[in-house]
Amino acid sequence: MYSEKYPSRLLQEAVEAIGSLPGVGRRSALKLALHLLRQPAENVRHFTSAIDRLRNEVKYCSVCRMISDGDICGICADNRRDHKTICVVESVRDVMSIEKTRQYTGVYHVLGGIISPIDGTGPSDLTIDSLVARVSALAASDPPEDIEVIFALSGEVEGETTAFYIYRQLSSTGVKVSTLARGLGFGDDLDYADELTLGRSLVNRQLFRP
Repeated sequence: MYSEKYPSRLLQEAVEAIGSLPGVGRRSALKLALHLLRQPAENVRHFTSAIDRLRNEVKYCSVCRMISDGDICGICADNRRDHKTICVVESVRDVMSIEKTRQYTGVYHVLGGIISPIDGTGPSDLTIDSLVARVSALAASDPPEDIEVIFALSGEVEGETTAFYIYRQLSSTGVKVSTLARGLGFGDDLDYADELTLGRSLVNRQLFRP
């Protein structure tokens, strides 16, 4: 059925689907939809198959909750990494940002968000319990002073609240708890950090003081 905006209902549906992605406006969605329409059918099938497999087959590491093709991600499976140093981040994208710096050789724990009462996100919605259990198990088998948990969270209220909550949960373990050095000129959002600044923040991290 013809509409004022689109000559095809199928085109309209495609534009609406593409436009539902974050950061993609309606004009960009239309441009992408028309681009796909001009591509060979095999290219489009490969594209849609990759998206479908991403949604249905990707896994989350049973240790750190990073995305993975298997039960254990490549970082957690790497014996060359320092498994006694755990960097706590909000999202998978933060792991990718830190890895780009090549300044960090420990492992990670992905929370899947931060505590935000306004958004209805509480501690039970995050992977805090599994982090505490993971650190407690390490502290039971190794000297706690040899274990470090690094907070690489937002410096805004929600990030600080999350860090303080986790700090309290870990207080009985006796492990070292630190945080990134401040001075990140991007509002403490790791996704917008340049690699040099983020790398220095890791190297110059400081003890967490609530």
